[in-house]
Amino acid sequence: MKRLTVLLLGCLLAWPALAEDIDRRLDAAPNGYVHVSNISGSVTVRGWSRNEVEVTGTLGRDVEELVFERSGNKVTIKVKLPKGRSRSSDADLRISVPEMSSLDIGTVSADIDISDVKGFQSLHTVSGDVTVESAGGDVTAEAVSGDIEVDGEGQDGQFEANAVSGDITFFRVSGSISVETVTGDLVVDEGAFDRADLNSVNGEVLFLSGLRPGGRLSIETVNGEVGVEFSDEVSARFDIESFNGGIDNCFGPDPERTSRYAPGTELSFQQGDGDGRVTISTMNGDISVCVD
Repeated sequence: MKRLTVLLLGCLLAWPALAEDIDRRLDAAPNGYVHVSNISGSVTVRGWSRNEVEVTGTLGRDVEELVFERSGNKVTIKVKLPKGRSRSSDADLRISVPEMSSLDIGTVSADIDISDVKGFQSLHTVSGDVTVESAGGDVTAEAVSGDIEVDGEGQDGQFEANAVSGDITFFRVSGSISVETVTGDLVVDEGAFDRADLNSVNGEVLFLSGLRPGGRLSIETVNGEVGVEFSDEVSARFDIESFNGGIDNCFGPDPERTSRYAPGTELSFQQGDGDGRVTISTMNGDISVCVD
């Protein structure tokens, strides 16, 4: 009997701990700063009208602890793992913050999903996707092997995104935008910009937005087609070049060959008063420029 008791006790001690449900709250500044760090799992953040931060969700059985603390106007939420963590250390965090909060979120293999947050957002992941809905402030997003999608409400802001192997989409954002991707498509839709810099190595680039008076649009690719469709009349100086591809322009002159002995084409012209500037270049791909 004694031996059986010892065996049962040993089995209980060896049995892995179950995942832990969390439900915690802290008072927070209405326009404070929220820092979130999670290795794997997911991070979902929603803006709300309360002056508090709430964290619910599940911690994997090998998570050491959830750091949840406030210092001044800063709230820190950090999933802490022991050294030599196992595969059971995912943490799925659902976080509610004051809607005017600024966010700084970093993950490794966790998706980031944000909605209804109006403050500045700095979002970084290695192998997760980044999704932002109803963005009302400036957004900076980075992913190594994940997609980035930002849906705004039309307000002006500064938007930046970088990805190595993922698609990047910006919808209904305006103001200034700078985007770079190595392998992935890049789309900017339903915006109005003073400045837009779009760069891709291997991927299609689509700019389906407006360029404001005096605005600057720069698009550069190595291998990929470029499609530009202005949502309104545009006044700018155009310089367009494709080394190995055609140029289709629906409202200006026809392109010309750069050389009798090379496949390249180029196009330079002025539309309207020419107060803006549009430069487009690709090594291998067709370019299309039009007005909706």
